[in-house]
Amino acid sequence: MRARTLIVVLFAVLLAGGTALLARAWLASQRQAAVAEATPLALPTPAKSVLIARTGIAPGHILKPEDMVWQTWPDGAIDKAYVVIGTRTPESFAGWVARQPIAPGEPMTEAKIIAPGNRGFLAAVLRPGMRAISVPVTVTTGISGFVFPGDNVDIMITYLVPSPAKTGGENASGGSQYEHKAAETVLHDVRVIAIDQRMETKAGEAVVARTATMEVTPKQSEMIVLASEIGKLSLSLRSLVPGASDVAASESAASDSPADAPRPTVTLDSEISPLLPKPFVSTDKTGITEVTILRGSGKPSESAAPSAPPAPANASPAAPPVSRGS
Repeated sequence: MRARTLIVVLFAVLLAGGTALLARAWLASQRQAAVAEATPLALPTPAKSVLIARTGIAPGHILKPEDMVWQTWPDGAIDKAYVVIGTRTPESFAGWVARQPIAPGEPMTEAKIIAPGNRGFLAAVLRPGMRAISVPVTVTTGISGFVFPGDNVDIMITYLVPSPAKTGGENASGGSQYEHKAAETVLHDVRVIAIDQRMETKAGEAVVARTATMEVTPKQSEMIVLASEIGKLSLSLRSLVPGASDVAASESAASDSPADAPRPTVTLDSEISPLLPKPFVSTDKTGITEVTILRGSGKPSESAAPSAPPAPANASPAAPPVSRGS
């Protein structure tokens, strides 16, 4: 009897201890679950972004911030030459020049672009077969500093044009000789590649320069050098959106036929003010004879022709004019 009681008591103690252990384990699991729910979830690491070309970039193109854009890139495929977000900005590459073609979506690398001031920068700006030449500009001839690298301009020249003088120092209109002033557009659609020694611009900054460097053909460089000796050069800024006349002029300029080349436009001072004498207008009719021509319709028409020189004394008289029908 006594042994049976001890066995029952021992069994009860073991059962109570096992129950207590099970309860403790369950409470511990519940506590860990509550702690796990209270801990915020770890967010995945965002993918890095690299700087790529928005559109195709040709060699010699002066970069602008809008030419580039950020693009997410897999971490394992990022080369050390790529520009990763957080290290540089698109604005920091403004004024750089592409030395090699860059395809749309291709990452920007310093191996394919060159910074201003580096060796070979100006040669990289020039397109094949082109030349660089600088012209002096002022506040007015340089459009108050609002011409920037990458803009396209027309080059104009102002100069004096002497009127043909008669004997005694008088012009054809009877007054004293007068030097007319003229303005002429000598070159159209010329690209500016530098202002002074700067090939990059800052946003919202206008620089009043002393020189402007243009990209021209060898023939155009000769024209600019000669024009700078003839008169004063000025720049005329062109719109970013060409008009119909600008497109036609560009196509004519690109033609190999001299007959298709755009004709230079000239403005004289007499077109500005009617009080100024008109040049190259002759009122001297010496040596001019009026000739009447009878045509088949019977209606006479008059034309002016230079009179023949006097015949020698021993020459036979000229035959009278003969009128013919149609």
